[in-house]
Amino acid sequence: MKKEDLLNLIRNGENSGVEFKRDNIRPEQLAKEVVAMANLQGGLILLGVEDDGAISGIQRNNLAEWVVDTVFSRYVHPMILPFYEEIQIEQDKRIAVVSFPQGPSKPYVVRNKDREEIYIRIGSISRRATREQQLRLFESGGVLHSEVMPVPGTSFDSLDLVRLENYIRDILKDPDPPLDEAAWKNRLEGLGLMVTTREQTCLCTIAGLVLFGVNPRRCLRQSGLRLMAFRGSDKEYQALMDRVIDGPMVGRWKINKEGRQLIDEGLIEKCVNSLEPFITTESATIDRSFRREKSWNYPLDAVRETMINALAHRDWTRFVDIEMTVYENRLEVISPGALQNSMTIEKMKAGQRSTRNQIIVEVLKDYGYVDARGMGIRTKVIPLMKAAGKELIFEATDDYLKTILVKGSVGNMTFYQDSPVKPDSVEDQNPLYFMESSKKRGERSFIRSSDLRQDLLDYLKQNPKAVYEQIAVVLQVSPATVKRTIRKLKAEKLLIRNGSKKTGKWMVL
Repeated sequence: MKKEDLLNLIRNGENSGVEFKRDNIRPEQLAKEVVAMANLQGGLILLGVEDDGAISGIQRNNLAEWVVDTVFSRYVHPMILPFYEEIQIEQDKRIAVVSFPQGPSKPYVVRNKDREEIYIRIGSISRRATREQQLRLFESGGVLHSEVMPVPGTSFDSLDLVRLENYIRDILKDPDPPLDEAAWKNRLEGLGLMVTTREQTCLCTIAGLVLFGVNPRRCLRQSGLRLMAFRGSDKEYQALMDRVIDGPMVGRWKINKEGRQLIDEGLIEKCVNSLEPFITTESATIDRSFRREKSWNYPLDAVRETMINALAHRDWTRFVDIEMTVYENRLEVISPGALQNSMTIEKMKAGQRSTRNQIIVEVLKDYGYVDARGMGIRTKVIPLMKAAGKELIFEATDDYLKTILVKGSVGNMTFYQDSPVKPDSVEDQNPLYFMESSKKRGERSFIRSSDLRQDLLDYLKQNPKAVYEQIAVVLQVSPATVKRTIRKLKAEKLLIRNGSKKTGKWMVL
């Protein structure tokens, strides 16, 4: 570090990542500052600087050895390797700069006199972590997986057995489903959906209850979804809607040769249906088929994916519900808890994957609610919002991740509701189709029918340069479904690609 940079740090004073200390401090006191910073984002400790920024200089002999061998090795656990350097400020005054990154093995503790104490950094103050803060540190360090924690007051009867049978038999295609309660408990423990306590009581885990529970909020208050709607751009005293919906996350599906059919809604479907009146606009006129055209103010897949992302990755140590709030100009989704591990908004946008609740995510993948690649934000939400001419906005704090969808339409496309389309997967179950422009303007339109293959061929005739993501937006299916359908059409000699991926064209035969 350069002398000028160090002096600027000192002028700016102490903060959550910078601490001033004399070098005659006791080792356990210095370890306390190190642990608090390592449990946050790492930082710098300047030895030889007073609390008010006055430079006193270092006095201790062999200071580097004392810092590394005594403070970091004996008092800080797990071990952290700091970077130590000394900067000459004046002829007879030197400052020691001890720097270290955010720790990957949280929580870090001070070991002293057969005790372990956890500290966190709040502003420029280091203090002992509360029980809730310790839980979050254990979880962020991968030591605690809150989704497998037992939920007091639950039992096997707290779970929807019909939905579980649907999952085991129809979704997982298990050839040997359980036949009695004892077998079920054994299987569910193996799946991480139940756990046996020391008292030999079999309780539901958080994952088991929120995925398959009959009334999860009865025993786990934060398991619901709070939905709100307001007329204006801010929260008002009078809400158009303010309700908390409860129920198992996953729906119950009938699966046969013809495809999948939703038999019983889960939390995900209930949420979309409850929000629909507040995220759609109904035409004042009736069309030739005596229907009122309904336009969607947000791409439905973007709404659905954002909601599922909040459910899949929320922090279950936070005792608040997920919130979805509709304003006149935007839709906000607030997922409790900071971003997991070292995840950042930039990494999330780039497609980096980091799963907080592995069991929940895997079950949602089994049903097709979650993309197998775990890149829904990157491959679905961001392209859909860009197609609408809007940016996807994120706001991350230590308490929540807020995702904001700005109101708009997809280019000059408007969303309309029609009869359901037979899906290739649960992911594609979507009662929507798109039109390229409003009929009122008299422009050429593209209407989604129940035949995905024919729709795709018709669209490519009109748009031979279309790319997978664009086709997926227009046909309101996933890019994976588009690729799979195109492969089949090419194999059947109904479609060919002339040229490269970037400059080529589709040719319908």
